Amino acid sequence: MSPLLLAQSRPFPDWEWIRRNGDTILEQGIEHVQLTLMAVALGFVIAFPLAVLASRRRRLQTPVLQVTGILFTIPSLALFVGLVPLTGLSTTTALIPLTLYTLLILVRNTIAGLDSVPTEVVEAARAMGYREWTLLRSVELPLALPVIIAGIRIATVTTIGLVVVTAVIGQGGWGQMMYSDGFQRQNLTPTLLGFLLSVALAIVLDLALVALERRLSPWAKAR
Repeated sequence: MSPLLLAQSRPFPDWEWIRRNGDTILEQGIEHVQLTLMAVALGFVIAFPLAVLASRRRRLQTPVLQVTGILFTIPSLALFVGLVPLTGLSTTTALIPLTLYTLLILVRNTIAGLDSVPTEVVEAARAMGYREWTLLRSVELPLALPVIIAGIRIATVTTIGLVVVTAVIGQGGWGQMMYSDGFQRQNLTPTLLGFLLSVALAIVLDLALVALERRLSPWAKAR
């Protein structure tokens, strides 16, 4: 029987398959969320100081954006597979590329957010005796927060999609279900279920970040 006929012969949705694999679907969902959150968190830890430095020293802005841009253009599949000889089929192998792909988005949006702070506000704060760290923490960051969180939202949604690709190295969350149980076995249920769950996760996390932004910067909503 051809793969196409095999796929057509199975009902969609195959509730029996979903029932049998419920625990696996949950475990893969937890892995999908963990990989996404860890990659975005690590990316922000790296991107934030780079963005602040580039915002303070303009001559560094172009090199920083160029390097992060080059990293973003590396084909994901090639990068995941290329790391296997160094780090094996491990979570580390998945996290390194996922983190690197967030840097351009996070650095660019953080710089844009800091640059959006009105110059007169910064000068007024300095005239009041604010030092650089206090100025950044108390004045610039609150005003730049909506733009920074917008970058985190984009990075999060992008990473959810890239996590699926890590199925080729035995990670991937719901990507494993889509690749191993769906594509390789020509089963439409795990393929579409993994896709739909990934989309739903992207929507939920995006809405959660919108709620966080509104909570941390209520003045932006009022404006």
